[in-house]
Amino acid sequence: MRKKRFSAGPIACGISFLGVFTSAHAEPGFGDSGYFANWFSRVEEAQSSQPHWMTPLVTVTPLLMEEVRYDQTTQHLGNGSTVYNYGGGKGLELIPTTSNEIIINLPPYQVRSHVNPVSGWGDAPFFLVKQRLLGANEEQGNYVVTAFLGMQAPTGSPAFTSNAWVFTPTIAAGKGWGNFDVQATFSAAIPTTQQNILGKAISTNAVIQYHLDQIFWPEFEISDTVWSGGLRGGMNQVILTPGIILGRLHLAGRANLSIGAGYQFAVDPSLTKIPVLTPLFNNGWLFTGRVTF
Repeated sequence: MRKKRFSAGPIACGISFLGVFTSAHAEPGFGDSGYFANWFSRVEEAQSSQPHWMTPLVTVTPLLMEEVRYDQTTQHLGNGSTVYNYGGGKGLELIPTTSNEIIINLPPYQVRSHVNPVSGWGDAPFFLVKQRLLGANEEQGNYVVTAFLGMQAPTGSPAFTSNAWVFTPTIAAGKGWGNFDVQATFSAAIPTTQQNILGKAISTNAVIQYHLDQIFWPEFEISDTVWSGGLRGGMNQVILTPGIILGRLHLAGRANLSIGAGYQFAVDPSLTKIPVLTPLFNNGWLFTGRVTF
């Protein structure tokens, strides 16, 4: 039996880079070899006080995870072009304290074919910090509530950059019942400039997931984005993603591999090309690989 553990913290800490390091300094041994020597003990303590679900294909999980992740997508757009995305803006996820996670992402490399062919780096969603507010493992309630703050830098090539810093505050939660769980996020992508073009994107993501026969995690995700202001002001898009993940397959030591794939397709609105292409894409494939440790 896992011991019942709960984690809590102020929302202000959850959306503050400073909050992560404030929490870290509060732990004995931070700044000397003791902090790093006890790293994995701290990871195990953090994860023992939350459910053990699989990270979904699209929805950012409210769980604290420690892993390296690579995603790849192929998206067919309504104007006849295809965009290949290598990396998916994913990277390294670390748990520095028993209630925080930091994610250091790499910019994706993108290739557009058929219409106006071009290739280059996308903007860098370089940093995300999570603060878990509440959590209980499967024996003690099977739920989690977490606050995030993500930051994206306009470092991409001219064809793929938004030309704006974008901050994304998010609240996320999940609840499980036996082998079944639901995870969801509510977020707002807020650009610091170019708001007359980009607007604010308010997104709700949710996933229904089932754990089958030890290693299979079939799932169904829905993503609904509504734009406030900008060229898409007043518009929305709904994208569905059925998929499956296999994991966690033991590699060596603490390392476990998970791989998955999903098919994404837009169901709303009807294709609009003026003033800007909406939905962002019609359909496509998503592949993911993660090594947890």
